[in-house]
Amino acid sequence: MSRINRRALLFHSGSAVVASSMTSTALGAKPPTRDQEPSSYLRALIAAHMAAYAEFGKALHEIGGRSSDRARASWEEERALLAICGYPAVEEGDRLAKARYLLKIEARGELDLAEHMQAVLQSTMLTG
Repeated sequence: MSRINRRALLFHSGSAVVASSMTSTALGAKPPTRDQEPSSYLRALIAAHMAAYAEFGKALHEIGGRSSDRARASWEEERALLAICGYPAVEEGDRLAKARYLLKIEARGELDLAEHMQAVLQSTMLTG
């Protein structure tokens, strides 16, 4: 079953960027520039999560694999994702990269724990 909500409609219709830019402009803020690169630290966190996610996938599909291996791989993947959620993205390049990556994770339905949202929200308080 597909989830239809305001956010999904905005992103699927292609008007999310326009709506975001209009809101930013209306509030007196400059629209974000798209040319800033994320920090090497955030790139490393994302790479670590991608690797942990791949290992978790291998552990799930390994025939004859032990449940302790699957549990360890799950824990490592979760820890890596929480590190990204909790990363206080101060620079614009980091904010954009973090948001884009977490939106991809959320689109797969894997940003689903209360701890994820708590870490994201707490990370925004650290940036102020």
